[in-house]
Amino acid sequence: MKVYISDGNPHCIKVLAALELTGVKCDTEVVSHEERVVPHFTHPVLPVLLLPDGQHLFSPNSICQYLFDISSQNPTDATNQWLEWEATNLQPAVLQSLHMVALQGKHVEAAAVMKEPLNWLEQSLSRKNTPFLTTEAVSVADIVLWAALYPLLSDSGFDAGELRSVRGWFERVGGLKACQTAAHRVLQGKGVEALKTFLQKLPATQTQRRDSPTNANEAGDGEHVMTEEEIEEAAQVWSEGLKASPAVTERKHPILPQEGKRNVLLTSALPYVNNVPHLGNIIGCVLSADVFARYGRLRGWNLLYVCGTDEYGTATENKAREEGLTPQEICDKYHAVHAEIYQWFQIDFDFFGRTTTERQTEIAQDIFWRLHERGFLLEDTVEQLRCESCQRFLADRFVEGECPHCRYPEARGDQCDKCGRLINAVELRNPQCKVCKETPVIRSSKHLFLNLPKLEDELEQWLDKSTGSGDWTANARHIARSWLRDGLKPRCITRDLVWGTPVPRQEYKEKVFYVWFDAPIGYLSITANYTDQWEKWWKNPQQVELYNFMAKDNVPFHSVVFPCSLLGAQDNYTLVNHLVATEYLNYEDTKFSKSRGVGVFGDMAKDTGIPSDVWRFYLLYLRPEGQDSAFSWSDMALKNNSELLNNLGNFINRAGMFVSKFFDGRVPEMLLNEDDKRLIAQVRWELKQYIQLLDKVRIRDALKCILNISRHGNQYIQVNEPWKKIKGGDGDRQRAGTVTGVSVNVACLLSVVLEPYMPSVSQTIRQQLQAPPTCVSTMLQNTGTFICSLRAGHCIGTVSPLFQKLENEQIEVLRKRFGGQQTPSSSSAAVETKPRSGAAQDTDPERVKQLTALVAEQGNKVRVLKAQKAEKSVIEKEVVTLLDLKKQLSLAEGKNPEPAAQKGKKK
Repeated sequence: MKVYISDGNPHCIKVLAALELTGVKCDTEVVSHEERVVPHFTHPVLPVLLLPDGQHLFSPNSICQYLFDISSQNPTDATNQWLEWEATNLQPAVLQSLHMVALQGKHVEAAAVMKEPLNWLEQSLSRKNTPFLTTEAVSVADIVLWAALYPLLSDSGFDAGELRSVRGWFERVGGLKACQTAAHRVLQGKGVEALKTFLQKLPATQTQRRDSPTNANEAGDGEHVMTEEEIEEAAQVWSEGLKASPAVTERKHPILPQEGKRNVLLTSALPYVNNVPHLGNIIGCVLSADVFARYGRLRGWNLLYVCGTDEYGTATENKAREEGLTPQEICDKYHAVHAEIYQWFQIDFDFFGRTTTERQTEIAQDIFWRLHERGFLLEDTVEQLRCESCQRFLADRFVEGECPHCRYPEARGDQCDKCGRLINAVELRNPQCKVCKETPVIRSSKHLFLNLPKLEDELEQWLDKSTGSGDWTANARHIARSWLRDGLKPRCITRDLVWGTPVPRQEYKEKVFYVWFDAPIGYLSITANYTDQWEKWWKNPQQVELYNFMAKDNVPFHSVVFPCSLLGAQDNYTLVNHLVATEYLNYEDTKFSKSRGVGVFGDMAKDTGIPSDVWRFYLLYLRPEGQDSAFSWSDMALKNNSELLNNLGNFINRAGMFVSKFFDGRVPEMLLNEDDKRLIAQVRWELKQYIQLLDKVRIRDALKCILNISRHGNQYIQVNEPWKKIKGGDGDRQRAGTVTGVSVNVACLLSVVLEPYMPSVSQTIRQQLQAPPTCVSTMLQNTGTFICSLRAGHCIGTVSPLFQKLENEQIEVLRKRFGGQQTPSSSSAAVETKPRSGAAQDTDPERVKQLTALVAEQGNKVRVLKAQKAEKSVIEKEVVTLLDLKKQLSLAEGKNPEPAAQKGKKK
């Protein structure tokens, strides 16, 4: 293993201290702050731990937890809770305070920022009878919290107040040699001065905290300190229960806008039909939209969620050629595949349609004629690439070559997947026909263009209004504004293809609409196939709010091209009010690739044995909202075992089991004291945060509120110990009953707030608790209300565990299974084993890159086995694999894989 650190990076203190304390053998390399250690990340991240299998851990807390795990110091529920609090509450405050102290000299202001989390830590430590956070011995939680606080609390100019318990604990942990060594190595005796370079390079959002969770910053601004008024109000509302609950309503189709209701029209980017969606596709569009749709229904909104497969264009023609089918047969096949995958992931569309319909032709051609009649279309002769061998013009995905902007070697004829820039095929360097691999020639062809410059002023006015009043993600705003800043240019809306919506003009009868003029109109036609009254949604901007969910590469078409089409049509169309775009989700340290067998695709997830709700949870937990994120098997296991099993599942199961075991399955009487009321107030506050965050479509942050609620519940049970008090006198038994009754009501609330994220688990909890349907319709209405849904005497059902542990062995099997062609015996990885006589070998840069990485990984594996003095037979087996991989690499590079004959002495 190797850990990469940078000087003056405070996050490295905790990792180095954990290394020293656990005694784990690991190389250390110091790199610059700008070093991109993790491949395919768009930004530098440090510290990073390179694991023996070639994977990376890049969260400081996860690295520390991993080091303690492999040194047989397994995490407990308590340590996990402390780590979560440090990451979401303490760390944002620390970074802001360090920024103030090191760069601005604002010691007093920094102390004010730290007051809330330090006071909460002081209160927690003062109630403990152990020298460290969780036990008699130092844990990973002590190391992480101490390292986070060290630069501030060791600074002579920083006055944190008396804080006796914090100071005592801080000195005990800081007295460890491992901590002293780590701090000196990072700060080099310079204190906060050593952090200046690191802090100056941090994005502003990492060093600024907000008072309101509705800002586009991370949640977790510190533990909320309850006022007496808040506590009493929460307890009073809780006790009133279900007296004035709204009526439970069921969805009735067709859903149409209603007067006096909040009418929400929700779309997710139409998945392209030519392939199977991977996890990144799923979280970027349909899953994120599904969470918001389910949430909106719980809030009582009148909401319609439509989606469908995008089926026209070059990719479909390509796929049909590859599989020997007609384009329609390809569409039918993969539409069914998509529908089945989304059903397994529990995506609850109101209607899932497709674009190869008569309605699509009617509506697209109507918009075309309206644009034509109003003078928003241009005709021009353009140069295009034509393959003489195939006797056709090469549009979009029929051609690829080197991007003229970033030099990416596999850019398509319409857009570069690496830099995201839109390009014309003739701009490609070294273009190549995708069908026959021949070099195309440039020829002229007549096409139609949408006159974007003529619509620019109207678009800008609309964009100012929409982004000003709506919830557009930061990347969506930036991309849309950059297009306007660079100046709009006419955009071609026709293509020389067969498979597409036909252009309704005689002189263009051989052409079809370009997919990015045609595809967004699919939202309209899919709704029209759902209901004949589709115009009540799509031509009703006064009553309807439109949300679009997508990945960032789709933003230009949804924020500029499609709105211009609708504005130019002048038919009172509903335009997007809220454009929600994610960054990219990578797979481990690379990209998803169906051809190379890298990554989990939608049709594979259900074969892993992991429930769809767990997949949903993890994808939403790492949803790439502000920057790219990466799926990691080890991290998925960690989150499942710590957050779902030990935190959420543990609390809900304990609450239900106490009712079953101690009170014959009936909710006991509850006489609230101040501790109970305080918990109710804390839970109510988290519920309000959850609602505020999801109202602003901050899906990942709202999930943390759910975990905070169960964390509060676990702490409440742990402190009050109902399993002990039930054995005591009448007073203790009454206390056990109150704690159990309050806890099972918190579990009932969790079943409601979990529904958008984990619908099956949510339903299971409600079944186990036999929760009344009215609790679902009550708690998320208006501003959110935590009430006593399960009154004394309520009979619950059979309680059973909600989650299962993901074992290391299981995870390793899955990692290897989805890690690509790992062994030379794999048929799909097989390459030619003999060089062709008299011919130069073809080289595939991507294949060379892949095999180079595999050789390095296998070589490292062999070295580790030798260092561990493994059995000779085991080492020899891995050496054979290494030699085979080297042979494949030589072949891929066009070299002779056989070693040259060695000259030697004759015997």
